[in-house]
Amino acid sequence: MRLLRSTDLALRVLMRLAVAGGSNPTTREVAAAMDVPYTHAAKVVAELQHMGLLEARRGRGGGLTLTDAGRTASVGAVVRAFEGDGDVVDCEGATPCPLHTGCRLRGALRRAQAAFFASLDPLTVEDVVAAPTGPLLLGLSPRPS
Repeated sequence: MRLLRSTDLALRVLMRLAVAGGSNPTTREVAAAMDVPYTHAAKVVAELQHMGLLEARRGRGGGLTLTDAGRTASVGAVVRAFEGDGDVVDCEGATPCPLHTGCRLRGALRRAQAAFFASLDPLTVEDVVAAPTGPLLLGLSPRPS
């Protein structure tokens, strides 16, 4: 299973904010540090704000701040929110799979997906920024252009 770019970025943004300390980086600064387009980062930040995991303030003294809910958010819940909980494969899409009625793969993939989420559910954002990850995140700086 491969995560969507937005899911990956959402987790990295939350992790970066979890170690921000007293600083409140802007979306533009986070995008630069993560080496992603600003527009993509802005969409992810807006979704995380909508979920109540971070606060975004504009203007002087503004920036991004992780909320308490963001700090204790389950990694599994964040991944589910961005990935959705649909099947790994679309057996009944526009061209349904001819093996649909007798296939055992779909059930196996559902169980694997459930196990994937179950392994992420107990992890919080705080858990994944524990050393040595946190200090590495603090050292991120924008790549030179």
